[in-house]
Parts: sequence; structure tokens; C-alpha cells
Amino acid sequence: MYDPVLVYGDRTVWQPGSVATLDEDVIATVNADHPAQILNELPGVNVQMNSGQEHLIALRSPVLTGGAGQGSFLILQNGVPTRSPAFGNVNSLFEIHHEVAETIEIVRGPGSAKYGSNAVHGLINVILGSPQTGTYADARLSGSTLNRYKADITGNLDDTARVSLSLQDDAGWRDFTGVEQQKLSAQYAFNVAGWDGLAFISASNLNQETGGFIEGYKAYRDDDIVTQNPNPEAYRDAQWVMGAVRLSREIGPGELTLTPFYRWQEMEFAQHFLPNGGIEENGHDAFGLQSKYEFAASDAVMLRIGADADIASGWLKETQLEPFGFFPGDRRFPVGVHYDYTVDTTVLALWSEAEWAVSDELSILAGLRGETHDYDYKTDVPPGPNGRFLVPANREDSFDLLTPKLGAIWAPGDGSISYYANYSRGERAPQASDLYRLQSQQGIAEAEVETMDSFEIGLRGTALGGDMFFDIAAYSAEKENFFFRDSDGLNVTDGSTRHTGVEAQANWLVNEAFTISGTASYAEHTYTFDRIVAAGSEVIRDGNEVDTAPNWLGDIRLTWHPTERFEASLSADYIGEYYVDPGNTQTYPGHTSTHARASYAFTETLEGFVIIRNLFDVNYADRADLAFGNNRYFPGEPMNATFGVRKRFN
Repeated sequence: MYDPVLVYGDRTVWQPGSVATLDEDVIATVNADHPAQILNELPGVNVQMNSGQEHLIALRSPVLTGGAGQGSFLILQNGVPTRSPAFGNVNSLFEIHHEVAETIEIVRGPGSAKYGSNAVHGLINVILGSPQTGTYADARLSGSTLNRYKADITGNLDDTARVSLSLQDDAGWRDFTGVEQQKLSAQYAFNVAGWDGLAFISASNLNQETGGFIEGYKAYRDDDIVTQNPNPEAYRDAQWVMGAVRLSREIGPGELTLTPFYRWQEMEFAQHFLPNGGIEENGHDAFGLQSKYEFAASDAVMLRIGADADIASGWLKETQLEPFGFFPGDRRFPVGVHYDYTVDTTVLALWSEAEWAVSDELSILAGLRGETHDYDYKTDVPPGPNGRFLVPANREDSFDLLTPKLGAIWAPGDGSISYYANYSRGERAPQASDLYRLQSQQGIAEAEVETMDSFEIGLRGTALGGDMFFDIAAYSAEKENFFFRDSDGLNVTDGSTRHTGVEAQANWLVNEAFTISGTASYAEHTYTFDRIVAAGSEVIRDGNEVDTAPNWLGDIRLTWHPTERFEASLSADYIGEYYVDPGNTQTYPGHTSTHARASYAFTETLEGFVIIRNLFDVNYADRADLAFGNNRYFPGEPMNATFGVRKRFN
């Protein structure tokens, strides 16, 4: 039998659904400069690197932008969402402390029945872990040929306290694209009045000069163009803090867990991706409580019930500093403040989950969550149209979510292989920007609750005498009320899409010195509605493929470990062809990038390593799209080498 997979303590391999994990050794070995470099090792995951620490996420989905990108993926740290539901961030991964994580878990497919709004396509949970026995410190220092320098340091004080610090100073390989980032996390374990407690806090600060898109058909193939930055004025400054205390104790027949939390974030950036430019400032702070009571109703039935609350206040201001127009006399983009508003939100939820061991071989899991979202919006600029922009008057909105889940898992015989089937619904309330950052072509409050119903079947287990672990899943999902921004910059509020695919993951220990591991995903993401618009704008037809949705994703890694001191690996990542616009008029051909790594342990406490990324110096685009009539690209990094050491101090 293979080891159980845990999703922060209450989800095991004996539950249906697609869960993949990365452990501490893999995280340290990859030594990711960017979260995409570690997360893309898992099936069904496609995180596009943009400029600096910016990115866009796909989990069993197209790569999503705007409100869809903000609200379709739930990001957690130690099981607590890093953002309040209405105030998502398409760049939400630069806030998490993935560099020093103990485990990274990804649930593919809807997780709303347990975790609530925003877990539509799945969730990413970064677990920092608890203090460990012993007093020691670990340090990992590295520098690269791209003038990128990093330090990751963790200090552990017996089983009481743990502190981690990550620093990155990146000169930027494109013009005017330097990045400075700092992250700090601390955990403290305690026991008081019969409660087992773990307090944790994390903070991050990002200051980057941002590279804009390069433009021109296949411009990413030109060595001179890729290093240029058409938007040297672009920047992003972001700060984030989150703290929580997890308290657990036995009460009656079960265990009660309470997790009060607080979070705060502010961000300012230049909107280089819009032709009119401008500066956006946003932020929110929130406090809330997660609660769960788990008990055995009988020898065969485990019950969990919970109640969650998240109370937040957010704000956004957008200012255009310079005049802009597509033609003389174009008054659609006025200089000055376009939006300046605050939104107070209250989210309350009740959920329950039952796990029934029907027999030694068959288990059934059922869950249901009800959630309500209340928004109180106030504008500090006059309501009404302002060129292309539409400012709503003060208003209140409310949305209700109901998300069920039902699954079964069957492990016949010795349990080395298990089969599962799973139905789950994902829902999200609109982002605040979906509702209150409107354009003149829109009506007020057109956005509705986005819903996705997903069915999946799968099998996972071991083969070849336990030397191979595998996980295969097939899924089909239908999404309604899809809110997205098209390539002309217009908001679509009533879209619908279909998502089907097959994913596979395997790890084969060929012998004591050689391992082969890999993932492969085939998916079709299509529009299931028609949107016929005026001449000159793109046309979406039922059956079109969703843009930025490769059919094929793949990853393979060969690892050679001939001695306890030396290890080397060679890996390749494949991104298939995809359309760059919803009208399916142009494509990006896809690419393969290859990487190599080697490490040598000089002593039990000192190791040196080298990582070569893009080994064959392939010219490719991390992101390709077609917007405002232009082919635009974020070019991928050229071949580069990272040299580093790890040292443990006891």
C-alpha cells in the first residue's frame, strides 16, 4: 500500500478526487525562482510566467485573466485563503512562501463544497509545517548567470518555534525588469488550557520593474527584441501579511478546531497591458474564523461540520496620467481618476461532510456547503459614464452559493489500486471588480454567480511490485455565467464553456540508482455559446476553443542517483499549440524546454548544486495572446545556470 496523501490533515488517499502533492525534498531540489517552475511539475497545471514574479494560472482550465483569473482558483497557506473571496489577484502566487514549504498540495477540480467560493477549477495549498524536534538552521544560497541572487534560511527552535526568511534580488534579463522580493514566515506551537495551538504569520514585499509585452508576429524568436522592454515605466509594488492561530482540542465525542485569522494587502502597479496605460492602486484587510468539528458517528461513519466567516473591506483606485486616443479626438480614455471605490464584504458559510466506510473496500464521501456574500459598495467619484468607463452609484449586492459533492472510492483485493468516481460543483461570487469596475457598454450588476459542475473518474495505486506509483483521471465539466474579458477589452458576463480531459502521473523506481517520473494531460476547453459582435471585433462561436488553452501538457524527468553523495537529473516540459484569441484566428505553436540539475554532498551538512534551465536555449513565449489587433508575447528566459550551496547548522 502506498503512503496516504494529506491535504492539511483531513483529506486522505481514501477520498475521491484528484490531489497531487510536492514534498519538501522536491521543493528544495527544484529551488524555484518563480512558483511556475515548481507547480508546473504536476498534471493539469499550467502557470504562465509573465514579467518578474507576475503570472497567470490554469488548473484543469484555460489560462484565465481578469476577474476569472482572480476568482477561479483558491490559494491557501496552511489551509487559510490568502485573499478574501471578492478581492482576488491574478498574481496571487507571489504572496505565498513556496520557497520553504513543507508540502504543496493541488486539488484539481472544484473544491467549493468544502472550501467555498473561488475553488471553481481547483485550489493550491502551501503548507509551511510546524516546528520540528531539535534546534538547527538550514540555509540555501544561490546565484545565476542572469544576475539573480537568492537566499532561503530556516531556523528551528526545538518543537516550539520556526522562522523562515527568503530574499531575492534579480537584475532582470530584459531591459528595466529588476525584481526585489522578501518573504518572512514564523510558526509557534503551544498548549494552553487543554488546547493544542499553532500560531503562524507570513509577510511578503515585492518591488519590481515590469517588462511589457513585445509585439509583432513571432517576435519572441528575435534575440534582439526579446530583451527589450516597450514599457520601461511599468512597475509593481505589493505588500501582504496574514496571520492565524489554529486551536484544537477534544470535546465530547470528537475534535473541535478553531482558526481565527487576519490578512492585509496593498498593491500599486502600472497597467502596461492596456493601451491607455494608467495606475491602479488596490488593497483590502480582513478578519475571520474557520471552524470544524469532527467526530465518529459510528464505527463506519465519520462526520465533519463547519462554519466559516470572512469580513473584509477593500478599495480600488484607477488613474490615467497621460492623454491617450486611438485617433484624433478620441474621448473614450479621459485623463484623471476613472474609479475610486470601497467595498465592504461579509461572507458566512456552513458546511458538512460525511465519510462512510461501506466495507473494507468501498467508501463514500458526501459534502454540502451553503454560503452567502454581501457587498456594500461606495464610490468616491461621481457615478455615471466617463468616456469608456462607467461608475455605478452606491449600492448593495448579495449572492448565495450552494455547492454539493458526492464521490466513491473502491480499493479491491490488497488495496494496491483504487478506483474512484466523483461529482462536485464549483461556484464563485463575482469579484468586486466584476461588479463595480464597468465599461460604458455594460449594464449595472450584470455579473451573476459562476457555476461549474464537474464529473471525474480515476484510478491510482502501485504496480511492478510497488516500484511504480501512478494516478490517472478523466473529467468533464460544464461552466455557466462565465465572466471574462475578451481580446478587445470588453467584458463578457454570460459566457459558458465545456472542459474535458485526461490526466496521468507516474513515478517509476527503475532500480536503486535510476528513477523516471512524468505527467501528461490532454484537455479540450471549448466555448458553448455564441457571441456575435459588431464588425471589426472578434466573433465567438459555439465550439470554438477557449484561448490560451493548450490541448497537450507534459513533463518528464530522469533522475540518476548512483551514490548517496551525487544526484543528477534531466527534465523536459512540453506546452502544446493553442489559440491566442477567442475567435480562433491565430495560434501559438507551443514549445519544449529542457532542464538539467546536479548536486553533490561534500559532507552530511554541506551540499553544492547547479541547475541549468532552458538547456538548449530555445526561443519561446511564456505567454502569447492577441489583443487590440496586436500579437503580444512575454518571452521565455534564455539558457541560464544557477549555482548554489545548502548548509545545515546543528
